[in-house]
This record gives sequence, structure tokens and C-alpha cells, in this order.
Amino acid sequence: MLVDVLIGVGAAFVAMLLNSVGALLQADGALRATRSRPVAVQPRYLAGLGCDGLAWLFSVVALRFLPVFAVQAVLGGTIALTALAGQRMFGTVLRRVDRFAVLACLAGLVLVAASAGRTRPPTRSPVVDVVLLVSVLLLGVAVLVLRRGRHAWPLAVVAGLGFGGSALAVRAAHVQGGLDPSSLLSQPATYLVLGFFAVGLLGYSSALSRGQVASMTALLTVTEVLVPGLVGIWLLGDPVRPGWWPVLITGLTVAVAGVVVLARAPTERPRRR
Repeated sequence: MLVDVLIGVGAAFVAMLLNSVGALLQADGALRATRSRPVAVQPRYLAGLGCDGLAWLFSVVALRFLPVFAVQAVLGGTIALTALAGQRMFGTVLRRVDRFAVLACLAGLVLVAASAGRTRPPTRSPVVDVVLLVSVLLLGVAVLVLRRGRHAWPLAVVAGLGFGGSALAVRAAHVQGGLDPSSLLSQPATYLVLGFFAVGLLGYSSALSRGQVASMTALLTVTEVLVPGLVGIWLLGDPVRPGWWPVLITGLTVAVAGVVVLARAPTERPRRR
């Protein structure tokens, strides 16, 4: 059991590093975009997508061994890395209250991760596929509508729900069929992974073109942890350590408070490179 936990945490940590690099490369690519060279053909943006793809593969491995909210909480380290690196790369300035908000997000996510139990969840219900399908359709419509607006933070939140939904779909496929390829290919959740991931990529790239990389990544990451994590507990039976519900609730409260502060922060676009 300990070996399984270490493998899961290690894979999630590598995914966190790759997510951070991917976020910075995508932000830089979005800032370099012009009408003649849109973001879709920017080399750094494409490299960032490649990092996201690798990060997703490592998160798939982690989700084999750990609950959704534990894996996503480890990925929360992306907040700190992008906040620090964003200041050096883009010259963006975070207010003092924003820095405290980032720390609050990290502290809350650590508490959430520590609350994860180690027992395997039970076999899931077929209703899971229906819930996931409806969710990905609603999120797809939401991201298309929000892209017409000017606000960045709603797009970051929807992107977080998209990436988090992808993690739920991966976990659902694992719970039902394990790692057997034929079993995975027969699970509807396996194909829903791609839909959620596409929503996440589209929403995140749009958010980065409108707001700061640090704030947008913080909003995405905490949303990606909290909402799918709670859904995983309810829908998939992901375990919480006995007696740790107060710790989990405290972590959720602290992280949400940090997200609220970041969402209300004035938008300051990083300088164009």
C-alpha cells in the first residue's frame, strides 16, 4: 500500500512540474499572438500543450493509485511555481493580498490532500457516465459563450472544471475496469476524457490571453481540485481518512477564500514580449 501511495504522489508531482512549465509557455505564446500569427501556431504555445499532454499522462498514473482530490491537491503546487516564475518571465506584479491568497490556496490544498484515505473505492454506478456526459456538454457550451466576453476569471473556472472532469473520467474508468486495455476501451468514461480535456485547454488558453498567468492558474487549479474532488467522494466513493472530515472542510474553506480574493483582483496584463 505504501508503495502505491509513493508511486501516486511521485507521478502527481511530476505532473505538477509539467503543468507549471506548460502554463508559462502557453501564457508567453498567447502574448506573442497576432492576427497574422494566431496563438494556435505559436511554437511556445504548442510546446506548452505538449507539456500539458505529458502532465495528463502522469496524472493518469497517479489516479490509478490515489483518490481524485488527493492527486489534484498535489497538482495545486502549480499555483506557487507559476506565480513566482510569472513575475520573473513577464514582470507581472501581485498585490500583497494576492500573495496571501496564493498561500491560502496552497495551505488549503495541502489540508485537502492530507485528508485522503487509502482504501480502494467501491465499484461505481452506471449513473456516473450519464453525469459525466451531461457535464461535458454543459461545459462545452459555457466555454464557447464565455469566449465572447472580456472577463478572464470565468474562463479559468470553466477550464478548471474541464481538467477536473477529465480526472474524474480517468478515475471512473480505472475504478470500473482497471488497466486492462479492452476493458478501458469499453468504458464510456474513457472517451469523455478527451471532451473534458478539450474544454480545459480552450478555456485556459482564452483565460491566459485576458489575465495574469499567476491568478488564472490559481483559479483553474483550485477549481480543478475542489469541485471534482468533492464529486469524486460523492460519485465514485473516493475515501476520506476517518476523523479527517473537519480537516477537509477547513482546507476547502481556506482554498475557496483564496480563490475569491484572486477572482476579485484587478486585471493587470503582463507586458507583451
